[in-house]
Amino acid sequence: MSEDTADTPEDEGERSARDRLGESADRARSGFDDRVVDILSWMLDTETRARIYVYLRQHPWSTSEEVAEGTGLYPSTVREALAELADEDTVERRKRESEGAGNNPYEYTAIAPSDLVGGVVGGVQDELNTIFTLGREDDDQPVRIEVDGDDDDAEAAGEGSDADGEADASDASDASDAAAGEADSDDRNA
Repeated sequence: MSEDTADTPEDEGERSARDRLGESADRARSGFDDRVVDILSWMLDTETRARIYVYLRQHPWSTSEEVAEGTGLYPSTVREALAELADEDTVERRKRESEGAGNNPYEYTAIAPSDLVGGVVGGVQDELNTIFTLGREDDDQPVRIEVDGDDDDAEAAGEGSDADGEADASDASDASDAAAGEADSDDRNA
């Protein structure tokens, strides 16, 4: 009996299961990649910046032209985003060393995801602290209370001071005028 090496229906069933499993894995991977890009878009503010970050994690020390080609983004958009990401320390930048004459372009690499998450956690914590302290006054500053009232009420109560507790110059001159008036009337009566 010779062994037949031709594909049997049993082999085809196995292969189709493998194909189906592979397709399912591809869909899961694609869904996972989409979720990662969504999270990175939130962390990095835009999908463009997220795509650049992912590309640089996969291809460290790439130039802006290489990033533009790899991501399908416009070169000017990539250059602008890379400059912002470098200012924020999300990517590192250095000059590419080349043997020949001419410009040495910058090349970029993305920081580790753990560093990226650490920076985002710090930013979220700062924002939450700001939200929870809104409307709270610092207790370090002195409190000043001003009381509004009628001038007649203050004079009737015998208070000749302003809101700071200090005597007004006008109060002092009023008192001296009143004393002088009383002295004049005493001279006339005598």
